[in-house]
Amino acid sequence: MTTVALIDDHESVRLGLHSALDGNGFVVMFSGATVTEYVRARRARGQRPADIVLLDLTLGDGTTVTENVSRLAWQSNVIIHSVADRPAIVREALAAGAVGVVSKASPLGEVVASVRTVASGETLDNVEWASAVESDVDFADAQLSGRERDVLRLYAAGLPMKAVAERLGIAFSTARENLRRVRGKYVEVGRPAPTKVDLLRRAIEDGIVPASDDGSLEQPGASDAR
Repeated sequence: MTTVALIDDHESVRLGLHSALDGNGFVVMFSGATVTEYVRARRARGQRPADIVLLDLTLGDGTTVTENVSRLAWQSNVIIHSVADRPAIVREALAAGAVGVVSKASPLGEVVASVRTVASGETLDNVEWASAVESDVDFADAQLSGRERDVLRLYAAGLPMKAVAERLGIAFSTARENLRRVRGKYVEVGRPAPTKVDLLRRAIEDGIVPASDDGSLEQPGASDAR
């Protein structure tokens, strides 16, 4: 059977989903309020990642949708289950790797059908949300070049600029100039990244750098923040 994890900070929502899914061709292996709870519970039980995760857009622990989806999407199919009335946040979720969005206003039967669609390997129809996302100008693509993406990936992941240049086989000045252009392009599209931590977040949002292997968002050391 397909395994499912439910992550929502509203217990009543989780109970409804659990009742509709468990035993109906699915096994609900986790139901809880945060991604961290899910990761810890799964590891404590020695369980494989869920096939599908139904995830609320905003959780009460202060995490961002980019962090949460990035922690999950490299191992599971993530379906956003939310009111989803903010295109920018939906855009972030899809950019981070979510496979689709199901509105909380949908009947439970439609939610189950969406989970079944993803479980069968088919594409979830997101025409309505795609239209909203395409109209969002607050999360524009910075259109980085291949070299700029390489520099950003290594630098944001924690390497000092000298090591970035050595890894790519380019001059230190070239690596530094590429990073300057990266910052400039993010400013131009309204997504400034003045610090190394900001660059890491932008890289994760754009799928250039994944979350760390343990599911956390690693913060670069202060000594590398230049």
